[in-house]
Amino acid sequence: MRILRTPARLRPRSVRAKIVALLMLPVVSLMALWGFAAVTTASSIGDTERAKDVNAELLTPVGEFITALQSERSAAMRYADAPDAFTEAASVTDKAAVALLAGINSSSSDAALLDAGLPGRLDVLEADAGGLDALRDKVTAKPTAKPTAKPTDEATAKGAAATVAYTRYSAIVQHGFSAAGALTGDDTTDSVSEARVVLELGRAREAVAREQALLGAARAQGTLTRDRYALFVGAVATQRELLAPGVADLRAAHRTAYDGVLDSAAYARVQRVENQVRAAGPGDAAVSAAALRGWDTAASDVLDGLTAAEAVAGTGETAKADPFGWDTLGASGIAVVLGLVGVLLSLLVSVIVGRGLIVELLDLRNSALEVAGRSLPQAMRRLHAGQGVDIDAEAPMRRLAGDELAQVSTALTAVQRAALKAASERAELLSGISGVYVSLARRSQVLLHRQLDLLDAMERRQHDQGELHDLFRVDYLATRMRRHSESLLILSGMAPGRGWRDPIPLADVLRAAVAEIESAERVQIWVAPRVSLMGGSVADVIHLLAELVENATSFSPPSTQVQLRAARLREGVLIEVEDSGFGLNEEALAEANGKIQSDKVDLLDAKQIGLIVVNRLRERQGLGVELRSSPSGGATAAVFIPEALLRDDMLHVTGGQERGLAPAAGLLPRNEP
Repeated sequence: MRILRTPARLRPRSVRAKIVALLMLPVVSLMALWGFAAVTTASSIGDTERAKDVNAELLTPVGEFITALQSERSAAMRYADAPDAFTEAASVTDKAAVALLAGINSSSSDAALLDAGLPGRLDVLEADAGGLDALRDKVTAKPTAKPTAKPTDEATAKGAAATVAYTRYSAIVQHGFSAAGALTGDDTTDSVSEARVVLELGRAREAVAREQALLGAARAQGTLTRDRYALFVGAVATQRELLAPGVADLRAAHRTAYDGVLDSAAYARVQRVENQVRAAGPGDAAVSAAALRGWDTAASDVLDGLTAAEAVAGTGETAKADPFGWDTLGASGIAVVLGLVGVLLSLLVSVIVGRGLIVELLDLRNSALEVAGRSLPQAMRRLHAGQGVDIDAEAPMRRLAGDELAQVSTALTAVQRAALKAASERAELLSGISGVYVSLARRSQVLLHRQLDLLDAMERRQHDQGELHDLFRVDYLATRMRRHSESLLILSGMAPGRGWRDPIPLADVLRAAVAEIESAERVQIWVAPRVSLMGGSVADVIHLLAELVENATSFSPPSTQVQLRAARLREGVLIEVEDSGFGLNEEALAEANGKIQSDKVDLLDAKQIGLIVVNRLRERQGLGVELRSSPSGGATAAVFIPEALLRDDMLHVTGGQERGLAPAAGLLPRNEP
């Protein structure tokens, strides 16, 4: 299975970035969930606020307008008997129309957001409100009768006008219900209890109002026409089909008000009259005084009760809704609060944990850098210098406890202790080897000094030139062996056995250095400056120059010469050893100079021990030594002796003779050519 990897440019590079990314992922997820809950809750609050605005600006004015129209319609049907009642009802309707128009104007920009068809329905309702005056004129107008018309014709004309008014008022009421239906159809009015059911109950109330209007007109005319009887029966059927089933669908808290209406004596009286009228049929009997006794009062009480119950179950509930109350917020509000607390706690914990991890990692990194850059190198230098190191004090061992970072720190301490232990053991080994070097060198020096004394005696007694030449060669070999023994002492950090207290001329120092190699005849010594070398540095400078001169003769053809020359400078003396060999490439020169000038010398490196000896001598006397390419194709070793190690002999000349420059006994070999 192929594992998909994140592109390198998208992966965090630092540990800090990785920890932040790791900790922020759950925090961001929690914030996203909290954001969703917050948006949902804010939407609920906004929906409740909008429902309240819709209720206050449109739904309540529409309901009040419908109720006023129903009362005006009943008064219009009985205008002939009670004109003052119609005028009063018309005044109430006008006030409701003003409130309706104000609500429509204030919410005209949001009407389309509630329902796409709502603006058109409101326009129709607004036009109906504007046409009420024309409708009222038709109600209050006296019918034009011919002089020869009979009373029955006049009654018929009044009945026709009442029928037109009833139809027109009912149409306006239906337009009001249509607008209310669009308002209650908004899915954001969740606080309205069963809004559509309440709307149907409003239609049931409209049916009762129609019954009241029809019977009122019939009583005024003294008869119930067949058309009005049909309308009455239809209104009764609509009322009974909608009222009781609709009340059963309401919640218990809203059902109580409707149950009070249905169980009242007024509603029982309304039902009895309805049954009597339906049973009597059209004609005069249905509207007799006995049949309609108490009808108007009972019908008005039922209408008032239904209106009040509708206000409680519908618009009244919405008007009292609190956008920040429990019914609106509920569990989502608790989720938002708890989510916010969770987000804050997550951020706090993430910051604390992330900061702690980063601080611990930085401390671990700094500790590792401290060990690698300062503590361990210092301990190594002390070990190389022959000083003891307390491992427990340098790297105290800790118990393997705590978290993974603490365990990593313990592991680093263990690595440091292992390195110090290995370096200490190696230093002890080198110290032991150095002791062996010193012991062997001292023993060799004793034997070589005895051998040189014996050779000196033999040379003094020998007169045969051939034998004397061989003795000189043996003397050279013994001198070289003495130098190698001194090299062992130098590598061990000891001073060689030879030493001088008085300054020695530089020319004698150069000849002494040449005398310690086997091919001394191949070395050409140029005229040296008239300076002397301080006695404490003579042995080391002779040894250093002997190593360089021997190296030049070893790596150049036997037929060539090695040039040894010195020059006086302002700050000291520069001595050059130049050969005509094959030379060294840049890499080899860099490696050789590195061994000569390095502060750290590996005594276990068996290659080019002479360069290591030169390194020790250079460091001990403060000399400058460098290998470089020669113009002749070979190599040149440059040795700089600082002014502090020199004495200018030009200042000590008297009468052409040098003072203090008598030949030092034992400085030059007796077989110097």
